[in-house]
Amino acid sequence: MKKTEAINWKTFKDTLLKHPELDLQFQYAEGKLVDTGYHITEIKQAPITSVDCGGVMNNWTEIIVQLWVPETSRQERSMTVSKALSIVHIVEKMLPLEADGIVKIEFGNSEFDTRQMLPNGFITKGNSLTVDLCPDAVQCKAQARGGSCGTDNEATTCCAPVVEKPKAQLVNLAAPAEACCTPGRGCC
Repeated sequence: MKKTEAINWKTFKDTLLKHPELDLQFQYAEGKLVDTGYHITEIKQAPITSVDCGGVMNNWTEIIVQLWVPETSRQERSMTVSKALSIVHIVEKMLPLEADGIVKIEFGNSEFDTRQMLPNGFITKGNSLTVDLCPDAVQCKAQARGGSCGTDNEATTCCAPVVEKPKAQLVNLAAPAEACCTPGRGCC
């Protein structure tokens, strides 16, 4: 799968601001658009703090735009970009959204399990601005930054089974000298 460069909130919002008169659509799969009756139900700001397998703490923020399609609502056209921006304005009056936050679009329907997807780009065609969505991918942050999972420099043991080390034989050093230091006892 091709890795998509994440789009931050500032870039996403600036793109919307350039096209207020267009209809806003979302393409969640090749040739599949979110139903025109969708509604932006909420915009979430999620600060993430994690520790990866290499022992490094990571911090980032995600801005999640949640789309919902009512079962009974059927419209000819999608909401306009200006309508979407009015929802953004309501949100930002109460919750200032981090400009560098990674944008994700949360969507699902009866044929497509709900998931968070990344905007892959914007397509302007006719009266529409379409946000092309693609799946997010899981990655090993330690390997991505050129390190390892705290095991070796090649990260070859990242997910390998644990190899048992041979157990050392312990000698009782507190035992009387005559019990330990006689020929054939193996203590010397």
